[in-house]
Amino acid sequence: MSLAQHEEKTLHHATTAVCLAITTLTHASPPADWLIDSAACIARVQTAKDEIVLTNGLVARTIRLTPNAATVAMRNLTSGQNEVRSVRPEASVTVDAKAYAVGGLVGQPIHNYLLPEWIAAMKSDPAAFAYVGHRVGKTAERFAWKRRAEWSSASAAWPPPGVSLELDFKAPIGGPAGVGVTVHYELYDGIPLISKWITVSNAGERAVVLDSFTAEILAAVEPASMVGGKASDFAGFPRSMHVETDYSFGGSMDTGVDAPGVRWKLDPLYATQINYERQTPCLLECSPPVGPGAVIAPGGTFESFRVFELLHDSTDRERRGLALRRMYRTISPWVLENPLIFHVRTADPASVRSAVDQASAVGFELVIMTFGSGFEIENRDAAYLAQLKSLGEYAHSKGIALGGYSLLASRSINAEHDVVNPKTGKPGGFAVFGNSPCLGSAWGQEYFRTLYAFYEGTGLDVLEHDGSYPGDVCASEKHPGHAGLADSQWTQWRQISDFYKWCRGRGVYLNVPDWYYLAGASKCAMGYRETNWSLPREQQEIIERQNIYDGTWTKTPSMGWMFVPLTEYQGGGAAATIEPLHEHIDHYERRLTNLLGAGVQACFRGPRLYDTDQTRDMVKKWVSWFKEHRAILESDIVHGRRPDGSDIDWILHVNPTLKERGMLVVHNPLTADVTRELTIDMTYTGLGGKGVMRDATGKSTPIAIDGRGHATVTPTVPARGMWWAVFANE
Repeated sequence: MSLAQHEEKTLHHATTAVCLAITTLTHASPPADWLIDSAACIARVQTAKDEIVLTNGLVARTIRLTPNAATVAMRNLTSGQNEVRSVRPEASVTVDAKAYAVGGLVGQPIHNYLLPEWIAAMKSDPAAFAYVGHRVGKTAERFAWKRRAEWSSASAAWPPPGVSLELDFKAPIGGPAGVGVTVHYELYDGIPLISKWITVSNAGERAVVLDSFTAEILAAVEPASMVGGKASDFAGFPRSMHVETDYSFGGSMDTGVDAPGVRWKLDPLYATQINYERQTPCLLECSPPVGPGAVIAPGGTFESFRVFELLHDSTDRERRGLALRRMYRTISPWVLENPLIFHVRTADPASVRSAVDQASAVGFELVIMTFGSGFEIENRDAAYLAQLKSLGEYAHSKGIALGGYSLLASRSINAEHDVVNPKTGKPGGFAVFGNSPCLGSAWGQEYFRTLYAFYEGTGLDVLEHDGSYPGDVCASEKHPGHAGLADSQWTQWRQISDFYKWCRGRGVYLNVPDWYYLAGASKCAMGYRETNWSLPREQQEIIERQNIYDGTWTKTPSMGWMFVPLTEYQGGGAAATIEPLHEHIDHYERRLTNLLGAGVQACFRGPRLYDTDQTRDMVKKWVSWFKEHRAILESDIVHGRRPDGSDIDWILHVNPTLKERGMLVVHNPLTADVTRELTIDMTYTGLGGKGVMRDATGKSTPIAIDGRGHATVTPTVPARGMWWAVFANE
């Protein structure tokens, strides 16, 4: 019996009831808050006579199968909201310059909302690709992941457990002969998150060109109703759905900004919207801005990027952030790897060995030969590679990962190899970084061959990849890696994302200042202005905590790096740096408590991590403390008071699955001790009406948690110091 048959047989009666309930827009809320306990939210595919439903108790996507396949509901089972107001095609493709819908139904009378009786009367577009069958299965890994468990307290599943559904479509009469489209879906356990992508296959006798595709089309509920205004005026209203793709680049290092594959557009069919000029952006389309312009040979298959849709059940900023962070932990669990990082300033063998020794002595876990250090990843000299292999083996013998820095796109090679401006036919004047090499040029292809060979030959396991591909197109028709403008963005993205995925499969840690998490990158900036690390030391302390507070609304603590200039960085002189370390040991300690107390790693840049036994012992003390509490410190942050230098500031780490359910970390920037009563939201610790608080002295104190999930604590925080306590069950 097939998996699909098994699902249908064992769940037939319950399935029919659920499908009917979803179609008629009635539901029962999940029994528990999924952000605290999602164990019962198991993904499954349920089938009825004319419908198929992906559901996990949090979300239900209902797809009508006759007379063509189309999504008729995307139901948030927590809030009760149906996110779909109008039926559209499941996807679209343009093949050999002709556009086709994939699935879908036509004939809906108005597009404000959708009723079951309308669905029953709707027709299939004869010019669209037609549904011919489906398959049910399990989720599959997008690419291989070699775990570095020593850098994380979490044991995330890969692939994320859940179910998959594939819908097959054939070309319409008169359409491209032999071309088929499969629409893929995955639904994951324990989170209201659906993934979607398409593959286009060619069983014909000649090659075809996939000029463009749209992997997702949803006529979604509008974020607001405004009689006046234009599309941009809707930007301030929170949507009930976060949409992201792995086709992400652009260098902003923030979610939702590096999203070239996601567009909220005006809906030309929505004539009855409230906005008088019909400017409401409520039609979701996920497609590349350019191309892909891909040639699909006979027997070949093209795979699109992946779309991820997370349904929000609240407008509360913290809850939405917690949901988003859960999404990254689920679909990119390598971001939980959070090694302590030493940026060694000099890459000669003696300096690197010394850096490895110091890192090992205090418990740091990774050494990067930083920019300007003399590290040359593009040097293919056999003697140089042998030297680095020897250094890597030495580092690994000490339990330290080793690698280095490479600059890619934010530079110019020459007119032959740089991206070409479509308007001028020459490089310059349009690229994100001003000038950039084309990854499809001969230089670009050789660069990546060099990187693959470097990691295969040396065994090093860290890459800090600066100026990664930002999305530039290229109009050259002479570069070997792309045919012209139409395929230039797609092929360059594939070049870099395939390399990052290969690194992930080898356990190569990736620091990348761009939004490549879903393609395998481990960490990007938490959010900072580099010149701020040239400010006086005491100003850096507050700004550092502000950056962490602001950056962790959408990033887990492990997703963002910070920076500590042990020696001068860009300017500021002695007032901005920590060296000599023993002379500024109090400040050095505050930087460690700022960072490790938030579960955030910084790039400590300099020639050494300690200069005296006292400095070494101080660093080792806080590293040991971090590792003792690593699990809770790397868990989610509930935001308390934002740092501003005028009073204490605090954050609460929460994780209902741990013994240490929470950790409160409070900083005092003032020159006198401060005792302050704090009301903290303990909801997401999962503790009930009471618990126990244990502070740094080891003293245990019962705490009461009220019906709103709030508790009151009264810490005394030392001057210019940090106070912490953990919370657990009695």
